[in-house]
Amino acid sequence: MISAIVLIHAESAKIPQVAQSIAEIPGIEKVYSTAGAVDLIAVVQVERHEDFADVIADRLNKVQGVTDTETHIAFRTYSADDEAQAFAIGLDS
Repeated sequence: MISAIVLIHAESAKIPQVAQSIAEIPGIEKVYSTAGAVDLIAVVQVERHEDFADVIADRLNKVQGVTDTETHIAFRTYSADDEAQAFAIGLDS
């Protein structure tokens, strides 16, 4: 799977509805409501780069109440959980 993080600006009065609509799009793993420069952050995971066009450009960007987005494609994923699991291979709990 390949991932992208999408920073989303939305109409203030519609943020909860926009977040729920985005969360229902296939390929959207999570949607976070945030404080700061953006209203929502979505984590997108797809099989192929071409699938980002369907999920982000054709669906997420067209959700009513979305006013602007900025997409960041992830090169690699790092996680403390992944490292701990790798070192635990073959160990019985």
